[in-house]
Amino acid sequence: MSKSFSLVKYKGNPIISPRVESSWENRQTFNPGAILLGGKIHLLFRAIGDDWVSRLGYAASKEGFEVEERLGYPVYQHPAAPSDFTLYSHASGGSFGGVEDPRVVRVAEEESLYITYTAVDEGLRVGLTSIKVKDFLDKKWEWSPPRLISPPGEVHKNWLIFPEKIRGKYAILHSLSPKILIAYLDSLDFGPGIYLTSYHAKSNGMARQNIWDSVIRGAGAPPIKTESGWLLFYHAIGLGEPYKYRVGALLLDLEDPTRVIRCSAAPVLEPDADYENSGFKPGIVYLSGAVVKDGRLLVYYGASDNYVCIASCVLEEFLRSLTEEGREVFMETQVLPRPPTPFLQERRRARRDALSLRPKRARARKKD
Repeated sequence: MSKSFSLVKYKGNPIISPRVESSWENRQTFNPGAILLGGKIHLLFRAIGDDWVSRLGYAASKEGFEVEERLGYPVYQHPAAPSDFTLYSHASGGSFGGVEDPRVVRVAEEESLYITYTAVDEGLRVGLTSIKVKDFLDKKWEWSPPRLISPPGEVHKNWLIFPEKIRGKYAILHSLSPKILIAYLDSLDFGPGIYLTSYHAKSNGMARQNIWDSVIRGAGAPPIKTESGWLLFYHAIGLGEPYKYRVGALLLDLEDPTRVIRCSAAPVLEPDADYENSGFKPGIVYLSGAVVKDGRLLVYYGASDNYVCIASCVLEEFLRSLTEEGREVFMETQVLPRPPTPFLQERRRARRDALSLRPKRARARKKD
């Protein structure tokens, strides 16, 4: 995309950083969900502290850039027993349990907000909770009991609810690879044992050569409705730098969001700032919140799994650039039998690093 229409990072980034004096958020603060309500932008951000449990913190901003309000306590925690703690969670952001990577959405003018998130519960699953808009604004954190909407024993992440019903039904986007998968539901009240069946292609089966988004990792913030189509951000990596996340953009058909109108030919956000390469996981930009305010697109993202940041642009110009310069094909058909050797080596090294961390912490606690 043209530089003139790219997302511009705020000079005051990061806007949220760990608080040394706060035991539940002194290690990492990142990957925020965002929603515009009552003239304010409200953020629910992921926080990790001394006990390595991932919780959600709250912050708010009138204009979207400077944080004027930030609560000193967590506002949501996924209930989980110690046996639920897993190294899968550590690999996905540093914690050993809890709630990860919230996406916040209001469907039309309904009286509730819905939050989908990664739940460390019998593996990595997708959790769904809700809260009345009035309670949210009054900071009465009376959440509905969480429902696990992905099957047990499977790893699923990055599921999003559309902010409007499509053809009279709730729509949940639950995969981008090897194709866009959307479930259409009459209700979001999942009963016991009711799960969505999903599939996300393994990277070694869908890696594509000679393209910036060789491996599609997952969807970003909940889709934004525009006149041009649903604007959806997604995360991807290239084969040459397998642990560097970049962000792309899609335009999806309003009536059939499985149909791609345009896909960004280049990343719209990539990790090139110091704060995006100096945290818990260098080289990561993870866009999980987006709003439109006064004609500007404001996107909120986690930087190096350590900070909350913002980037922005004029929405109309961004859409024009995406429409005129984007490619028509999202998922090409070229498939590689296995990724190149450096890719596998990086994956193995990351697993070894994760496995080596927990015993060290256990020994350190025993010495204390």
